[in-house]
Amino acid sequence: MLDFDLAELYEIETKMLNRAVKRNIRRFPPDFMFQLTKIEWESMWFQIGTTYPAQRPKTYLPYAFTEPGVAQLSTVLHSDKAIDVNISIIRAFVLMRRYALSHKDLTAKLIELENKYDTQFKDVYEALDYLLNKDKVQIQQAKRKKIGYKKA
Repeated sequence: MLDFDLAELYEIETKMLNRAVKRNIRRFPPDFMFQLTKIEWESMWFQIGTTYPAQRPKTYLPYAFTEPGVAQLSTVLHSDKAIDVNISIIRAFVLMRRYALSHKDLTAKLIELENKYDTQFKDVYEALDYLLNKDKVQIQQAKRKKIGYKKA
C-alpha cells in the first residue's frame, strides 16, 4: 500500500506518517517498505488510467509498504486508529497461533489413528495389493527359471 492510502486509513496526514517512518527507519527494512521510482510512479497512474492524486505533493515520490511494513507502521504511529489496528493485528496473530496449535493436535490424533488402523488392516492392504498386481506377479513367475527336481 502507498503512504497516502495508509495515512488516510490511519486518519493522519501523509507527512506525519512519513515523519514517523523516518524517525524509526531501522524498523522498516527494504522488505517492509521502499520508495517508488519516478518511472514506477508515473507508469502506475498510466496503467490505472486516472490522474495524479490530489493528496500527494508532486515533489515527493511515495513510499510503498508491504504487509509486514503495514503491521510495523501501526506500532510507530500514535493515532487512536493506529493503536486499534495494532491491537487487531496482535489479536489476529493470537488466533492464528491458537488455530495452528489445535491443528497440530488434530494432526497428531490423525497420525495416531492411522498407525492404529494400519496395523489392524495390514492383511487387507496386502491382499488388495496382491489383487491389483496379480497379473504382474503371475507373468514374473512364469518367466523365472525353475529349479529343483524334475519329473522324469
